[in-house]
Amino acid sequence: MSATIEKGTFDRTSEQRLVALEHANEIRSMRAQLKRDLKAGRVSVLSLLADPPEWLLSMKVLELLLAVPKYGRVKSLDALRKCGVSPSPSLGALSDRQRVALRDFIASRLWR
Repeated sequence: MSATIEKGTFDRTSEQRLVALEHANEIRSMRAQLKRDLKAGRVSVLSLLADPPEWLLSMKVLELLLAVPKYGRVKSLDALRKCGVSPSPSLGALSDRQRVALRDFIASRLWR
């Protein structure tokens, strides 16, 4: 089945919309659990920056950093600025250079 564009929207069947909604809910649940795991120290932000799972690629970099213990909005924005990364891109949009710079910056300051 192909979707047709009509007035800027895609025509989707009810079943297609339901599948998309279920997928989005699953992603939101996994992200919420990931944030809890980050806050509890069960998951390392460094490993996520090095090799993020596919379902995490559309998450904003700032949103991920805000879930790191001792990293509030000011420290997160400062880290992004010093690494030449805008707060708005997703993890998947980071270049290799940005990803390495951000990972190294956080690693050097994580336990200060």
